[in-house]
Amino acid sequence: MMMSFKKIRIVTDSTADMPQDVIEHYGIGVVPAYVNYGGGSYADDGIELDRGNYYNLMRTMTETPTTSAASSGLSQQIIEQTFEGADHLIILTAPASLSGLHNSMRLGAANLPQDQVTLLDSGQLSAALGWQVRIACEVAEKTGDVLQVLEAVRKVRNHQALYAGLETLEYLRRSGRVSWATAGIGTLLNIKPIISVKDGEVFSYARVRTFSRMVNKLEELVREMAPLSHLAIIHADNLKSAEELRERISDIAPDNTYITMVNPAVGTHIGPGAVGVAPVSANWRS
Repeated sequence: MMMSFKKIRIVTDSTADMPQDVIEHYGIGVVPAYVNYGGGSYADDGIELDRGNYYNLMRTMTETPTTSAASSGLSQQIIEQTFEGADHLIILTAPASLSGLHNSMRLGAANLPQDQVTLLDSGQLSAALGWQVRIACEVAEKTGDVLQVLEAVRKVRNHQALYAGLETLEYLRRSGRVSWATAGIGTLLNIKPIISVKDGEVFSYARVRTFSRMVNKLEELVREMAPLSHLAIIHADNLKSAEELRERISDIAPDNTYITMVNPAVGTHIGPGAVGVAPVSANWRS
C-alpha cells in the first residue's frame, strides 16, 4: 500500500543560525532565544537584537549578559501558526541540557494533536542544528514521509560536528555554563580552546597557544570529515577569520557552504572573536 504524501512543517529556534532565505523558502517557524542585559530582555529575532552591535557591546560591557528562552506562550503562538494547514509538525530544538528552549517548545506544542507532532532534542547548536533542520525540510518536501525525515535527521546527527575556537576564555568563565573542570581547560588563561558540542554536551576538544594555530586546527578538523555534504562557518563578529578559513578549505567546501554570524545566545558564552565550523560528512547519505 502506498504511503500518503504528508505536508510536513518544521519549527526550530534561533540558535540554529539558519539563512533567512532558507527559513522563508521552507516556511520554518523560529522561536527566539533572549539575551538579557542593561535591565532589558531582547529577542534574537533580527529586530530587537542586531548581532553585530551586540558583539561590539560585549567587548565593552562590564556586566555579564544572561540568556533565556522564549515564553511557552510565544512558543505556542509560533508553533501553532507554523502547524496551520500541515499534516505533521517536527520540532527540532537546541539541547534541553543547555537551553530552556526545548521545554518552552514542548509546552508550546501541548495543545496540538500529539500524534501529529514530533519533538526532537537535536543535541546540537548553531549551524549544526541548522543542518538538521534544513535537511529535514528537504526530505519532507521530497518524500512527504515523517519516518524518512526522522531517519535523515538521525543520520545527519551521527555524521556531523560543531567546533568553535575561542579568542578568549573570559566569556566562558563568566557565563558559568561550562565549568573549568568539565571543559578540561584548567586555569591556563593564555590558551585558545577549541570546544565542541555533541549530544547536548559541551567539551574541550583541543587547546592551542595562538589564534593562528587555532584556525589551523579548525581546518584540519574539517578536512578529516571530507568528503562533505554540507558546511557552515560561524563567527562571533570575526568575519575576517571566517573568510580566511573558507578560502583555505575551498577545495573541499560543498556548494552550500555559507558563513554566518553566530547567534547571541551562543555568542554570550563563547564571546566575540570566536570562529567555528559545522561540517556534515557526505557519509550520512549512505
